[in-house]
Amino acid sequence: MSVLVTGGTGYIGSHTVVDLLNNNYDVVIVDNYVNSKPEVLNRIKTITGKMPKFYEVDCCDENAFRKVFEKENITDVIHFAGLKSVGESVQKPGLYYSNNIGSTLTLLKLMHEFDVNNLVFSSSATVYGVPDHVPLKEDDPIGGCTNPYGETKLDIEYILKYETSMCSKMNVAILRYFNPIGAHKSGLIGEDPQGIPNNLMPYITQVAVGKREHLNVFGNDYHTVDGTGVRDYIHVVDLAAGHLAALRKLTEKPGLVIFNLGTGKGTSVLELVTAFENANNIKIPYVICPRRPGDVDENYADASKAFKEMGWEAKLNIVDACRDSWNWQKNNPKGYDK
Repeated sequence: MSVLVTGGTGYIGSHTVVDLLNNNYDVVIVDNYVNSKPEVLNRIKTITGKMPKFYEVDCCDENAFRKVFEKENITDVIHFAGLKSVGESVQKPGLYYSNNIGSTLTLLKLMHEFDVNNLVFSSSATVYGVPDHVPLKEDDPIGGCTNPYGETKLDIEYILKYETSMCSKMNVAILRYFNPIGAHKSGLIGEDPQGIPNNLMPYITQVAVGKREHLNVFGNDYHTVDGTGVRDYIHVVDLAAGHLAALRKLTEKPGLVIFNLGTGKGTSVLELVTAFENANNIKIPYVICPRRPGDVDENYADASKAFKEMGWEAKLNIVDACRDSWNWQKNNPKGYDK
């Protein structure tokens, strides 16, 4: 009996695998290394003392993916695999639709074929589109996504709702992430973006380590406390714990459940920069740039449902995340490349 983790060597996936192994789950990872590196597996073993089973497979490749199901006794799936850059999705929408939705359809086909009925899906707060209020609750309207990445997450949510309505054996937990930051306290695993970072924290840490001259702040004319975008930054270790809570929830055979995973507190770009500077005594120079397409003013969660129904809540704060992010980056200035 094993948990299949697609995209398990990625940023959130690797932290979740560590938590699974530390809680004595048997783990099988499938990843094609598009957004990760093989070294992640060695780091996971160093942290946990265990090496998860691994298959270098593209989840869109049905024949190769089927062999994993044939070889392993999979009982549960956590589905992280997918392209995730908002900016890139605007430039390459077809790639995002074919990869993200295609890989999910292939996964669902194989789950049905091998009678695997428990799925935790990595969704996103982008499915809420441009919110007319915050904090956001799970029963707030979804749709009107501002980028193709968000549209793929929304479409997959609809697919999963249909699957659970048509198949009484299916149990699905949709987890709507807000903005993951931070790293494992060991400093051995963390966020290692390919090329120029699309997310705020790795850009900040790359400036701090001297890899980049300054931070680009995209827009300072939003309707927020200081004009910069406000987001709900959740520590990746808390986020990983949310997946274990969701797996346990699925043992109750609830059908379809949806949870926000966030802190319930909004933090602006400049507030996060200041928190990082204060936590690590490092100055982060920044330049104000034009807004990016698809960005919204504010986006943060009401995560009370996750606490009420799963007993999960964020335990780490922005300062913890800033310290852990810097600990990861300063010990790995080139990421996983040596």
